[in-house]
Amino acid sequence: MSFGGYSGQAYSPAGDKSRFVLPPLFRKAVKESSGGRILCLAKHDRWNCLIGFGLSRKDELEAQLDREEERAIRLAQDFDRDLRAMQLFGFVELPFDDSGRFVMPDHLRTLGRVEDGLYFQGAGRFFTIWNPEELAHMGSEWESAQAACANLVAESGAKKK
Repeated sequence: MSFGGYSGQAYSPAGDKSRFVLPPLFRKAVKESSGGRILCLAKHDRWNCLIGFGLSRKDELEAQLDREEERAIRLAQDFDRDLRAMQLFGFVELPFDDSGRFVMPDHLRTLGRVEDGLYFQGAGRFFTIWNPEELAHMGSEWESAQAACANLVAESGAKKK
């Protein structure tokens, strides 16, 4: 079976010692994409969130770099291949256990403004990981994700009681 991409939504409350859980839906897709239990995380280049994906995206990132450089040449624009490569390949590879538990490095928690929990939103080739409060500050084009996030956070709070 080939990798089908990342879709759906999930919420995972923060655990102790900077531990989080990769929800089952995303865990399965990352395993398929990585050929094992390696989660790649990085800061999104435009939004106050993190992006996640499996190891199979490495080849795609190299192709993206080539396309961006070719486009810049075609349009006679400046392009710093080394800087862009650092941005694209600056992700961290994190192991996770069979239950999906992983430890998020402090610098990613800071960059992603991570606090009490993580909202996961599928985006095809990758998924975004949000602090629900940061997602709530996004514009109206995020209405569907904001509603799903609010619902999942409320469900998680109800389960704790």
